[in-house]
Amino acid sequence: MNGKSDADHDVCGMSVAIDVVGGKWKLHLMWVLGAGPQRFGEIRRLLEGVSEKVLAENLRQLESSGVVHREVFPEIPPRVEYSLTPIGHELAAALRPLEEWGDKHRVELLGNLASVG
Repeated sequence: MNGKSDADHDVCGMSVAIDVVGGKWKLHLMWVLGAGPQRFGEIRRLLEGVSEKVLAENLRQLESSGVVHREVFPEIPPRVEYSLTPIGHELAAALRPLEEWGDKHRVELLGNLASVG
């Protein structure tokens, strides 16, 4: 017996990662912030189609996960920048092979998806 209860069992690392970046916008946010610190308005311009409310919510979730840092600069008006934390940069690096796989198989996969629909 290792002293752990069933409730304390280890969660699969893939599940943890998907919990952090799951959803429509979080992977896109990781890509945008991987290029360097960004202000809210710039992120919104780069992610065409995201609402202000959804963007703010996703940024808050990524911040609470510890992969995004929010910095408020004491200026008038206040300036806020978002950037990846060290573990956010690690996660972005881990996601690159997935992006490369998608790029490599894009035509085949999109063709398969079109024939299913």
